[in-house]
Amino acid sequence: MTDTYLLNNSRILLVDDEPANLKLLRKMLSGQGYNNLVEIKDPREVISAYQQQRPDLILLDINMPHLDGYAVMDQLKALQDVLMPPILILTAQHQREYMLRALDGGARDFLSKPFDRNELLMRVRNLLEVHLAHRMMHEQNALLEQKVAERTRELDSTRLQVIRRLGRAAEFRDNETGLHVVRMSKYAAILARSLGWSNSECELLLNASPMHDLGKIGIPDYILLKPGKLAPDEYQIMQDHARIGATLLDGDESELLSLAREIAETHHEKWDGSGYPKGLVGEAIPLSGRITALADVFDALTSSRPYKKAWAIEDALNFIKEQSGRHFDPELVKHFERCLPEILAVREAHLEEKGADPNGT
Repeated sequence: MTDTYLLNNSRILLVDDEPANLKLLRKMLSGQGYNNLVEIKDPREVISAYQQQRPDLILLDINMPHLDGYAVMDQLKALQDVLMPPILILTAQHQREYMLRALDGGARDFLSKPFDRNELLMRVRNLLEVHLAHRMMHEQNALLEQKVAERTRELDSTRLQVIRRLGRAAEFRDNETGLHVVRMSKYAAILARSLGWSNSECELLLNASPMHDLGKIGIPDYILLKPGKLAPDEYQIMQDHARIGATLLDGDESELLSLAREIAETHHEKWDGSGYPKGLVGEAIPLSGRITALADVFDALTSSRPYKKAWAIEDALNFIKEQSGRHFDPELVKHFERCLPEILAVREAHLEEKGADPNGT
């Protein structure tokens, strides 16, 4: 496709209430090879013609009935088109104030009637070449932005897959299944939504909370896999998984990993200050940690493990109510009760025996 082809096929609006002027313009332009000309005698039709197919150039008269050229330019400007075509004013008005007002109103060029044919054609060509170059650059930028967005989505998807598998790796070391992190993360997102978090914030929590126990990777097997009760010194070592998880997730400024770090460090804190690793009290515990703690405990209670049977839903709910104001944020417990039907639906959809996708997709 040559430059000449692009120029000759440029869409040009000819706006003038005088048929003789339109006929003259058509003759001049078509004689130069321009073959996509649209004649408009009524200026009220300009916007409609523009919206049907964006032109590449507008030749516009000023003195017209119903709407003068200035009013037409005001209507075009109101469209806020990032690729607004250039406007060449063709008018019998010679006064300087007409030219200045036209240029101030959005016109790119101004030519007084009667005009020289060659001068008109050169101005038309110059305006079209600049506009077509601008349009091509805009289209290339749009294509580049699309490719960057697609690549960013691919990278984000890869990052999420790595993060999900990190979360599952910690659970597998603890004889958990990958579905535990699916369920508890979905519970957490449900609670966050009930608290008024935005969709993007809930999505962030959904993807960050599976890494809450990442620090278990650093706990020795003889403690992590011990079937019976831990000795005090062993329990002390087990508690260190919160610090280890926070350390592993530290050093990245992304929202996702920053939130994951916060959750890993604080999901074992308790409302009354008896938790670990810092013994935070009440609202000093980040809300993400409080939410994850409740979601994690509920799923742990209602899931069977080699060392215990699953609790009945009613028993688990009673325990959570009993721990309101002690282990759990009392306000959060209220939201949990309100959301219980939705939470149980998630649990039913992701039971181990159903063989659900361990990625939760």
